Amino acid sequence: MHIIEKRLLRGPNLYARSPALMAVIDLAPEQGHGGDDIAQLYEALCARLPGLQEQGAASHQRDGGDFALGHALELALRELQAMAGAPAQGCLSRPVRGQPAQYRLVSGYSLEQLASEALPVAVEMVGALLRREAFELAAPLATLRELVEQRTIGTSTAAVIAAARLRGIPATRLSEDSNLFQLGWGSRQKRLQATITGDCGNLSVRIASDKQLTKTLLAEAGIPVPGGATVTSLAQAQSVAAGLTKPVTIKPLDANHGKGVTVRCTTAEEIATAYELARRHSRHVIVERFLQGHDYRVLVTGNKVAAAALRRPPQVIGDGVRTIAELVAEENRNPARGVGHTNILTRIALDDSAVLLLREQGYEADSVAPAGATVVLRGNANLSSGGTAEDVTDLLPAETRSMCVRAARKVGLDVAGIDVICQDIARPLRAQGGGVIEVNAAPGIRMHQYPSAGQPRDAGGAIVEAMYPHGDGRIPVIAVTGTNGKTTTCLMLAHAAREAGLGTGVTTTEGIFINGERILKGDCAGYWSARTVLTAPEVDFAVLETARGGILKRGLAFDQCDVAVVLNVAADHLGMDGIDNIGDLARVKAVVAESASRAVVLNASDPYCVTMDSMLKDGVELLYFSLDADAPVLLRHLEHGGRGAYLQDGKLIIADGTRRHALLAALEMPSSLGGHARYNIANALAAAAALLASGFALEQIAASLRSFVSDSQTNPLRTNVFQLRDNLTLIVDYAHNPAAYSALGSAARSLAGESGKLIGVVTAPGDRRDADLQAIGAACAAHFDELLVYESARRGRAAGATGALITGGIADAASRCTLWGQIDAPRAALDQAIARCRPGDVLVFSCASSLADLVAAIGVNDPAGAQQIAEQSNTMVLAP
Repeated sequence: MHIIEKRLLRGPNLYARSPALMAVIDLAPEQGHGGDDIAQLYEALCARLPGLQEQGAASHQRDGGDFALGHALELALRELQAMAGAPAQGCLSRPVRGQPAQYRLVSGYSLEQLASEALPVAVEMVGALLRREAFELAAPLATLRELVEQRTIGTSTAAVIAAARLRGIPATRLSEDSNLFQLGWGSRQKRLQATITGDCGNLSVRIASDKQLTKTLLAEAGIPVPGGATVTSLAQAQSVAAGLTKPVTIKPLDANHGKGVTVRCTTAEEIATAYELARRHSRHVIVERFLQGHDYRVLVTGNKVAAAALRRPPQVIGDGVRTIAELVAEENRNPARGVGHTNILTRIALDDSAVLLLREQGYEADSVAPAGATVVLRGNANLSSGGTAEDVTDLLPAETRSMCVRAARKVGLDVAGIDVICQDIARPLRAQGGGVIEVNAAPGIRMHQYPSAGQPRDAGGAIVEAMYPHGDGRIPVIAVTGTNGKTTTCLMLAHAAREAGLGTGVTTTEGIFINGERILKGDCAGYWSARTVLTAPEVDFAVLETARGGILKRGLAFDQCDVAVVLNVAADHLGMDGIDNIGDLARVKAVVAESASRAVVLNASDPYCVTMDSMLKDGVELLYFSLDADAPVLLRHLEHGGRGAYLQDGKLIIADGTRRHALLAALEMPSSLGGHARYNIANALAAAAALLASGFALEQIAASLRSFVSDSQTNPLRTNVFQLRDNLTLIVDYAHNPAAYSALGSAARSLAGESGKLIGVVTAPGDRRDADLQAIGAACAAHFDELLVYESARRGRAAGATGALITGGIADAASRCTLWGQIDAPRAALDQAIARCRPGDVLVFSCASSLADLVAAIGVNDPAGAQQIAEQSNTMVLAP
């Protein structure tokens, strides 16, 4: 049993709407085991994974055989994640079609790295136990738990992220090993690290970190604070303490989480010990008057108090039998306690501070406290040092609420934890000699979300509300998918958004463009490219080309888009990634349609697109487009008041309810090549419908289509037309599947007219199936007068094998097309084709990898033509 393939799908995908791990497992080495083997496997799993025993997994072995093995892997992977501390939601396995010994396992996860690392442990464990071999789980489980401790986000951050997602605000973890998140998208994004928001200035955080400066500012604002001073030597500390009413508190100037804090210091010896402890955490030490009373934390978010808690220091109750160290160990076994901020409470440490406080109470760590005696282990009540909390939000008087908000604003914090010491929080502070001792810039909110007593408060929601008082932080997103036409349609949409004055980000197979500037070159139609646009602060409007490969490899980069566009579904890339037929491919494209929250634009003339109408979310508008004004699906849709776009009498028509609006004539669009490129008219209709659904005015849509230019500079390799010597027209295009070749051939034939021949130099990538390569040949034969086949990317095939299949498809088509044969060098093939051309002919050079290749090829025999193409396409001319 071994893992053949593993993919981490971070967004909506073919298998789930939420992030999931997908793996293909080869079960062949473990086949042939009988029912007794399967029964003992389940029993052995339950013995090692106690959660399975509780669920009665041993009595649910399903049907035995491979199915039972797949189910066992499901259970093991799910339970390992739960035992490691990051439970997974949903796990299933199914046989791989056509591969009886292979199973596809899909598991949800809450921590991506854990799911990835737990999978091989689950496979190894199930295999070993099935073979009745020993398997020790302790070491790998410890490794998985350590991974969770290192990579999981803190409890406070998790509460904010959960609250954001509950409100529909997208949350993106910007680094896998930090708590840095982006809420929202594009120009509406805000950043969050722990509970510090991007709206909080660095200077404010620095002020809050300087406790003495904070006290100075608060006193200036009329807020009661304890008197004291900052010192850098023990002599100064003793001097300041002598001038204050005893006892005093001694703490580091700029430490956090209660580190190095000692309270109730009275004698010179206690002051000396406390000073040395504080010096371990800071060069500067504060000596201040100790305020009598309880420790309270008030959470301020925005301009209001969101929560307040009474904090109690960590403590244990003596039983007259066990030592204090044993009592602490027992308390630390509480499932609610964890390391640092990973759980609701923090484990109690028996460190120097605790030992010092124990001695003040007359104890040592190995002392046995009397039954019922309370033993305090910290002078402060921070949850990070093991304390507990009780909610007291409703007890705060208006005066104290106002004072806390004023304290946060004085320091400059939008989210702040105000530490208050007083006898009774229900009374005004001044009346009881209470005061504010600190203002915290990154307050933990565990005590408010999960108090040990009292009413839980949605502190995470309060922080989100302060960050986003209105809206959900999203920018408009249009996602475009389909087999052909995606790049051109995306560029049309992005052009319209820029013309409307919006900061626009667009991903295409040519690169990533921000406000018209290409920031990254290459095939950028997948997860990471979309994420680049959605995290760009300049972007007000995103247009995302979403290709099959990206969906299968990583899932979508967004949980939802506003408008989804599915242009068409035709045979391409079949036989890869478990996608064996057009129906499978349509299901992949439908992932985009299912993600739409506002509208979906579908091709009414494509039966695979039409079937997606039943997959849409409730309330999502459906718009159809079609080159055929009489398409039955379109007509039925319009008769029922639906909206859409279609071509009629050479004009692009928008149907909006009962009204029909003529946008513009197809001839007015430069991208239509005088009406010859019907596929670009279809792309324009899809773009028009998507813009209509996005709220653009008809005048804006028409103007943008009229001004959009698709040429070698703006849209390279998409029907780029060049005029060469002797009235020869050269068309360069990226066609690489039968449907694209058919559409290209039809457009080129229309351009050639009656007077010229249509000549093609064609190829396709070698990773297509034999039948698909033959179909490309047949599609070309149906449109071209003469054809020459060359070889581009072999991709695993022997030299000449790809071209042979294409030429075979041409020959089998039995058309009037003349096949010259096959020349595997693209430059030589192009040279020969140009030599055969006559004035008025149209030459198509397809599946080019770049215009630079074309310029280099033509430059050998036609330098002037190469220079002309280079100038039109802004391509460098290389010396031959």
